[in-house]
Amino acid sequence: MKTHGRRFSTWKTVGLALAVTFTSGCGGTIYAFTASSAESRLETAQALGAEKYAPYEYYFAREHLWKAKEEAAVADYGDAIDFADIASEYADKAITLSKQAHEGAGR
Repeated sequence: MKTHGRRFSTWKTVGLALAVTFTSGCGGTIYAFTASSAESRLETAQALGAEKYAPYEYYFAREHLWKAKEEAAVADYGDAIDFADIASEYADKAITLSKQAHEGAGR
């Protein structure tokens, strides 16, 4: 009987170790995807002149992306993902406003 109890305890320990390993890896992967997307949108906004046409949205997105990178550097992936999501949202707003400014200038 005692052998069975030890075997179960060993499997629980192995299972817990695997769960911790896979859980920590997922956060980093999700962060990497989210931050990459936000960075790409921010580059698009910059190319459209968002610094001039939508400065609030552009700089808000840029600073949130910076903070996301800081949080990821200390493996706080939950907060890093949240900051990257906000950066992406505001980069999209900067893109929209910049495009609208370009359309208005062409008239």
